[in-house]
Amino acid sequence: MAAADGETVALRTEVAALRLRVLELERENQRLAQIASSCSCSAKEDTVTPSPVASASLYGCDQELHKGKQHESRTSEHGANLPFDHMAISTEKEVLCNSDGGGHSDAPKIKRSHAKRTGHQVGTVSHCQKRLVALKIMYFGQRFYGFASEAQTEPTIESEVFKALERARLLVSSRKESCYSRCGRTDKGVSATGQVISLYLRSNMRDAGGNVLDERSEIDYVRVLNKILPRDIRVIGWCPVAADFLARFSCLGREYKYLFWKGGLDTSKMQKAASKFIGEHDFRNFCKMDAVNVSNYKRRITDFDISAYDQRSSDDELWAMTIKGSAFLWHQVRCMVAVLFLIGQGLESTFVVDSLLDITKTPRKPQYTMAPELPLILRSCLFDKVSFMCSSDARQALIEHFKDEYHQYMLQAAIYYEALSCLSSPEPNPYESHQKKRNHIPLMSRQMEPSYEERTSKVKAKSTVLK
Repeated sequence: MAAADGETVALRTEVAALRLRVLELERENQRLAQIASSCSCSAKEDTVTPSPVASASLYGCDQELHKGKQHESRTSEHGANLPFDHMAISTEKEVLCNSDGGGHSDAPKIKRSHAKRTGHQVGTVSHCQKRLVALKIMYFGQRFYGFASEAQTEPTIESEVFKALERARLLVSSRKESCYSRCGRTDKGVSATGQVISLYLRSNMRDAGGNVLDERSEIDYVRVLNKILPRDIRVIGWCPVAADFLARFSCLGREYKYLFWKGGLDTSKMQKAASKFIGEHDFRNFCKMDAVNVSNYKRRITDFDISAYDQRSSDDELWAMTIKGSAFLWHQVRCMVAVLFLIGQGLESTFVVDSLLDITKTPRKPQYTMAPELPLILRSCLFDKVSFMCSSDARQALIEHFKDEYHQYMLQAAIYYEALSCLSSPEPNPYESHQKKRNHIPLMSRQMEPSYEERTSKVKAKSTVLK
């Protein structure tokens, strides 16, 4: 009994000693925070003695933190004093490394108050080395309201990417000051396997004039961001780019792919009509016109191919339209596809494409419904001297992730197939196609939308009234 009492007293003494040590470290933490808030970047590096965690580069940050947590656990078990580098030092050097937001529970409060004092944005680290980086992004757009976040509708892919960048402490300034640019602005429901954005991000480079091609010690942007991003968004590569690079204007070409089930479509007629799009044309009748921001509707299509895809169901075959061009207008791909579907169904002639591309003959766009958004994919974006890289660890994680997602969707497809097998197929209706043709109103006979000139004159009249 006496021995048990002795052990209890010893444990209480040990706990009291640890509490005293924690108080000492918290006081030291506050002292360092005051120093950090009142000095310049160079003075901070000279004056503040960083902890092992604070001075670690990001690519090794997780390993340092992992070792620290193991060491903390061991020393706590043996009653030793807590090591200094496990406290949440509220200098911005600590914020650099601690991308996972771990540490002491008071750390977020300290970081927020420090950001308020110095005028820094939460989630940005403005004093560190930075470099202009292009990120290649893959996403599945079913649940998103498009890529761009300007419409104030959530969620968007862009907003999720910036949340991840902020959590990882990779942003060095605001979005505008980071020279942010996106290559494509995909609509709600559209997916991408090769979207590209560019912006300044935090870097481990010590010498701005150093060899930018030596990336062995650089932050593993792909691995860091994919740990934070939702499962339907993944960064699949990154590349350092020149100071004048902008993802939107530096892009030499874009490739879209539109998937569809062949069914009864006449794909040879569709291909014949699609070939008419190749070259430079005025596509104002194949887009959603934005007369306020766009005055030039000429775009160049370099290739338009319609071919069988490597997949089929028991009674149908999956096909794909592959469209390549320098740039595209708002909804241009979906409008072109919609007209090709009408041709494939035998509802329109291939010559309707000629009529719609001739803006002197057809200055106004006939009203028609765009093709659905879900089968559309931004396949790739082409740049000069941009080669995206990905570490072997990050690549392996991506492969495992997509395998897992693919298997989950295949299981879901198998369940739907099982449901279909429980139902008897209806008898084909020989009059259905004839009825459809009879109800179809030819495109050139439909009600027309206002022309570009009519839209611009209306905008000018409105602005005159407001003045």
